[in-house]
Amino acid sequence: MSKDYFAHETAVIDEGCVIGKGTRIWHFSHIMSGCVIGENCNLGQNVVVSPKVMLGNNVKVQNNVSIYTGVICEDDVFLGPSMVFTNVINPRSAINRRGQYAQTIVKRGATIGANATIVCGHNIGEYAFVGAGAVVTREVLPYALVVGNPARQVGWMSEYGHRLNFDKDNIAICPESHEKYKLENNQVFKIS
Repeated sequence: MSKDYFAHETAVIDEGCVIGKGTRIWHFSHIMSGCVIGENCNLGQNVVVSPKVMLGNNVKVQNNVSIYTGVICEDDVFLGPSMVFTNVINPRSAINRRGQYAQTIVKRGATIGANATIVCGHNIGEYAFVGAGAVVTREVLPYALVVGNPARQVGWMSEYGHRLNFDKDNIAICPESHEKYKLENNQVFKIS
């Protein structure tokens, strides 16, 4: 039976996982049984996808990322090089907590920068942008830009990844797409 995805010869693909058409899996990556990877994803070198992980379509996973059980990434998510997910809030080597994995959902279009850490149980909103090296310890709002340790919100981002500057009427225009956004009650909405 032919496969509709590419896997480098050094990648390990366990039986029982589902991998979508057009997905590319690169050097020394390990895709574990029971995970679901959508279409047209790109998984860089040394990526681990654990059992029951779900990745939507067009997810980009850069080198050295481990995606642990409990993580769900919706369509168009970007995971930067060496970023980290956790899945247990209080891990101990001598105590088995396999049944206590906390879920983390990364919503459509979100970006997580290089070397960022996402503490489990904290969701990342649609089109949010987590800066490089940030440590996320609470929910991230849709379109929010968060940086630092612990991560704090410092602004808002467009769907094209540009910082939004709101005028006196709380309207901002993305410099690349020219789409308009409105800030209202600490939430951002695309209006065109």
